[in-house]
This record gives sequence, C-alpha cells and structure tokens, in this order.
Amino acid sequence: MTNYTDYVNWRRTFHQFPELSEKEYETTQRLKRILEAHDITILDLPLDTGLVAEVGQGEQLIAVRTDIDALPINEQVEHEFTSTNEGVMHACGHDIHMASILGVATQLKAQENELNGRVRIIFQPAEELGYGARKIVKTGALDGVKAVLGFHNYPTMDIGEFAIKKGAITSAVDRFEFKIKGKGAHAAKPEQGNDPTVALGQLINSLQTIVSRNLSAFDSAVVTIGEISCGNTWNVIADHAYVQGTVRSFKPEHRDYIEQRMKDIASGLAKTFNIEVECQYTRLPGTVINDDQLTETAIEVAETVGYNVSIMDLPLTIGEDFSGYTESYPGVFAFIGSNSEYDLHHPLFDPDERILEKVPSYFVELVKKLLNQ
Repeated sequence: MTNYTDYVNWRRTFHQFPELSEKEYETTQRLKRILEAHDITILDLPLDTGLVAEVGQGEQLIAVRTDIDALPINEQVEHEFTSTNEGVMHACGHDIHMASILGVATQLKAQENELNGRVRIIFQPAEELGYGARKIVKTGALDGVKAVLGFHNYPTMDIGEFAIKKGAITSAVDRFEFKIKGKGAHAAKPEQGNDPTVALGQLINSLQTIVSRNLSAFDSAVVTIGEISCGNTWNVIADHAYVQGTVRSFKPEHRDYIEQRMKDIASGLAKTFNIEVECQYTRLPGTVINDDQLTETAIEVAETVGYNVSIMDLPLTIGEDFSGYTESYPGVFAFIGSNSEYDLHHPLFDPDERILEKVPSYFVELVKKLLNQ
C-alpha cells in the first residue's frame, strides 16, 4: 500500500511540472502511469485532458474529485522542486490535491474486495476556468452517483484543522463588463461629441447601489469594479469607456436579480445619455452547496481521523467549480489546513506537506462509511 513518502514524491513531481487549464496533457499522462501501475481502471471518456478512474464493484457509486490545473504565475518559492515551466505554478495547491487523491485511489484499490460498491476518482481539468466540473458531468461518468466528495487546502488554517458547514460554503462567481460607446470630440467643444465619461460616472455610482439598496440587510452579495478605462490624454473627449468587475453571491435568486439589474442599468444609461451601453454578464462557478446529511457524516469521519473540526459561520467568497457537481448531485466539500505564510494564487504560496498525512485517510474512511450506509 502507498504511504506518505509516495504522496510527497508525487506532489513534488506535479509541482515541478505544472500545466495550465486545458493544457494538462503531461499531467494526465503522469496520472495514468501511476494509476495503471496500481492496476486501477481508467474509464474511456471523451476528455482531452483529465480522467476518471474506478475502483470497486457493485451498484452503489461514490465519487471523489481533485483538480489538476495550475496558474499563470511566476513561482518565487525556492525549492529543489520549483516549477520548471516558466510562468506557470501550482499556486492554488492542486498538486497537493492530486497527490492526496492518488493516495485515496491506491488505498481503496488495496481494499477493493472489501468495498460495498464502486468509487470513481475524478482528476478534473480546467478548475481555474470555472467549467471543468461541468465537462466531467457531461460525460455521464457520474450518472447514478450517491455522493461527490471534495476538498481544498486552505493556507490560513493550520495542519490538522478542518472547516466545513452545511449549505452554501462558497459563493457564486460572475464577471461583468460594460462597453460604453459615445462620440469623441475636442475637449473644448463638448457639444460636438457625446461624452462617455458622464455615463461612466453614473454607472459607477449605480452599480454600488445594487447591494446597498436592492438587497435586504439580511442577505449578502459583493459587486466589485476591478477595471475602468476611458480616454488617453487630457484635451480630447474619448469616444468609448470600459468597466469590468466581479459579482459574488450565495443564492440563485440574488444572482439572477443582480444580472438583470445590471442590464437594466445599462439600458437606462443608454436612453438617458443617448449613447450605446453594452452589458456582458458571464457566469462562472456557482455556489457550492453541501448536503446536510453528507456534511454530518463528513464531520464525524474527520473527527475520527483526528482533525480539529470547526463549523464555519459563513461561506467564503471564493470561487470553486465543485459547484458543477453539487448543482446536479449530492455533495460535500471541506477546507483542510495547509499552513502557508502566503495565500492561494500568490507566487510565494508554499503549503506544508504534512497536510498529506491525513487527507487520504479522511476520504478513504468517508467513502467506506457512505458505501456501508
């Protein structure tokens, strides 16, 4: 049976050779070689990158998921296994995730005859693009699944800490863009043009009223403008302006409302200032919703394995495309401490490899418990 040393070695190899979303070709081949070396079945699915493996036999089906893609970040951590792919880094810890779930797969394979059902191990591509989970779902690999299980390392939590909650545990993540088209002119002759900066100023103020004046004080959402551009010199009225940002929400009805409100604002500004205002609203990962009963079972198993379990009061406002599973199947997702001084998506992110000591055991025990229920 594989052990902690194997998990560390796997993690370091994945870390040294990271690949971006939808380009995880060598990562996929490396995963296949490891799985095949342990006689683990790999399903024949229409996937360019990523894969789904299977252990066990019988009608019952549980799925365990890891993501496999890296980020376009220049690593600044100095290790003997620092990224060799310039400009690409496992700065979100998906190398940790892969090594952990490989440990789950190999441990379950060693106990295959004792399993009361099948376990499908998902090595999912394109999590950072927000749609990798839905690509897996579309293959039909999860049809009939009883539960989908997942986790994310969390750098601000210590090794041995485990955080979870029922219901929404992460937010939905959306991107909005406004393209304003006016008419340029000499700055001294505004009557000859149609200044987009006036509409731009009104747009900025209007967007900030969506949460503060349209949602109840007992509901939560975030609207953040991340980029504004208009003009490029001091004595010319620009002919266009651009704004983009993000929305975070926790309830589908709020997500729908905010999108519609933004489109209404765009339409109103266009009529008021006699200009063109285009609103593009792109939905990225939805809210990860933890099943109540699965969450209770996960807490029980985590405590048995030796984690210090804490129940989160509120969901996190980060995105996680595990939502692509929980919108269709019962699932449970947890955050497990990785104790890095620097946060996720930082070039100095450096998780403590001791996280690999308990994660495989947690999932193995959770899978077995669910298959025996």
